[in-house]
Amino acid sequence: MQDSFRHKGLRKQLVESIQKKGIVDTRVLNALEVVPRHLFMDSSFLEFAYQDKPFPIGSGQTISQPYTVAFQSMLLDVKKGQKVMEIGTGSGYQACVLAVMGARVYSIERQRRLFMKTKAFLETLSWKVNLFLGDGNIGLPKFAPFDRILITAAAPTIPETLINQLKPGGIMVIPYGEGSEQVMLKMIKQADGNMVDEKHGIFRFVPLLCDLGND
Repeated sequence: MQDSFRHKGLRKQLVESIQKKGIVDTRVLNALEVVPRHLFMDSSFLEFAYQDKPFPIGSGQTISQPYTVAFQSMLLDVKKGQKVMEIGTGSGYQACVLAVMGARVYSIERQRRLFMKTKAFLETLSWKVNLFLGDGNIGLPKFAPFDRILITAAAPTIPETLINQLKPGGIMVIPYGEGSEQVMLKMIKQADGNMVDEKHGIFRFVPLLCDLGND
């Protein structure tokens, strides 16, 4: 499917609605207006693609609500050229938003089938995203350290292995907690290695899992 004038118009309306909800970072808003969300969904129905809602993408995963993507991206405060590790590639939508913002994105997906599908799709786009099949709890020590780490699934604990891969002064954004709801944490790594966290509301995410799935 192409990115038509109608798609762009609907996307602009979506971005305006997200802005009204309190997203003030213009780089985030611009990135959401650039990235065509309908291309990342199994069904390209316009009434779904540009609603501010999450939708299933298979393998028990979802494409996140655009507001949530914008909120996490704003908390991450990415600077151009920074290395960002994303835990949970999913459809690749969030990764592309970060790439448009100028990040060097390293993204991990645990579901093999979803990884293969997303990898093939992202290779048709112009944005550069480095994809890896693996356990997000382990991260990517070979490519560490990272300026930013974004976790796009509910984490019942905060993996120490990921903290170790974050640069001093770096930021980790993580939906933290068990159960149906999580607290969105922005964690800043101090020079001594300690983490200082800020709480930014309640969200709902699919769980962060460690085993590699084939579905």
